[in-house]
Amino acid sequence: MSDLEYNKVLLVDDEPDILEFLSYNLKKEGFIVQTAQNGIDAINIALEMLPHLIILDVMMPGMDGIETCEEIKKKPALKNTLIAFLSARGEDYSQIAGFEAGADDYIAKPIKPKVLVSRAKALLKRYRANEGSDDSSSKGTIVSGDLIIDQEKYLVTSGDKEFTLPKKEFELLLLLASKPDKVFTRDEIYNAVWGDGVVVGDRTIDVHIRKLREKIGQDHIKTIKGVGYKYTE
Repeated sequence: MSDLEYNKVLLVDDEPDILEFLSYNLKKEGFIVQTAQNGIDAINIALEMLPHLIILDVMMPGMDGIETCEEIKKKPALKNTLIAFLSARGEDYSQIAGFEAGADDYIAKPIKPKVLVSRAKALLKRYRANEGSDDSSSKGTIVSGDLIIDQEKYLVTSGDKEFTLPKKEFELLLLLASKPDKVFTRDEIYNAVWGDGVVVGDRTIDVHIRKLREKIGQDHIKTIKGVGYKYTE
């Protein structure tokens, strides 16, 4: 399989000069690129284009990048689409907000074209890997205690409650619940859920764990101080 078999990218930024510059450099490397200048257009184009990767500015008038990301993640047709924020805001709280919204990566502006292309290729390798493992033998339902995890529907049932989790939360829960009582180190979690080519903030896992606990209860996921986390039934 070619590295660029999965090569459709949607760029979203309210500054035309940035769109032109990024689009030129990605197209030069063989990517198929479309652009949008606001969140509403981005969602509509994404539903038609079905991009493999969306590179999304955070600060946009009207619907900002965070809101746009959240809306995209609600669309079943885009459930496998990767989203990378591209923003001049590098504060921890801004990155955390991005990952909470379901982003797969957070890239700080300004960025050199070669670095952007490299990050895009790293993300799309993960897309290809996910697609390659998306067959009937790898999908199914995990039942762990009072929790039922449906991998086909990205649906989690706990008692009489059902949750459709954002992709990263789902993948994190699936990883932990796949081996109850195994302690997963932070590095193992980063590599399995975000990929070893993606740089994320130190608090990213903690934020996702907190959000999972809010939804499925506080008792299932245990913190092992200085090591990582484990799932208990």
